Amino acid sequence: MTDYELLRQQTREMIAADCWFVSALSNVSALLADTLPELNWVGFYLLRGGRLVVGPFQGKPACVHIPVGKGVCGSSLERDEALNVPDVHAFPGHIACDSASRSELVIPLHADGKPLAVLDMDSPVLNRFGAEDEAGLKEIARVIEQEISWGIMESDRVES
Repeated sequence: MTDYELLRQQTREMIAADCWFVSALSNVSALLADTLPELNWVGFYLLRGGRLVVGPFQGKPACVHIPVGKGVCGSSLERDEALNVPDVHAFPGHIACDSASRSELVIPLHADGKPLAVLDMDSPVLNRFGAEDEAGLKEIARVIEQEISWGIMESDRVES
């Protein structure tokens, strides 16, 4: 049984170390991959140019672009709701980046109230994500939304 309260605290502490989205999402994906059993992929897709683009993740190489409204990730972003899919092969339009994936949980992330990314977790086990997992991971997503910095600070730009 996963201690989601501890995982939430660890997520908050990791983001506090550096809230820039690349650093934060890289460490959070590593934390989730290391902590949660029976995952074969965990990471983030970020909205860029009107489509989802792969961001920091742990697992095999992934699909680079996912159109909004397509697959589990694109559908989650378009509907602005978490999608817990017990059997991805039964999901209409499922995009199979890894043929070993059997179930998937996707949770949208927001900035200024608008969805701009998703947390995506795949498992080689059917019906891997229960109600407790979904609730706990939604709390992790809320921490990310509250603590992360999605922008690039002017002082970080290289002068030419």
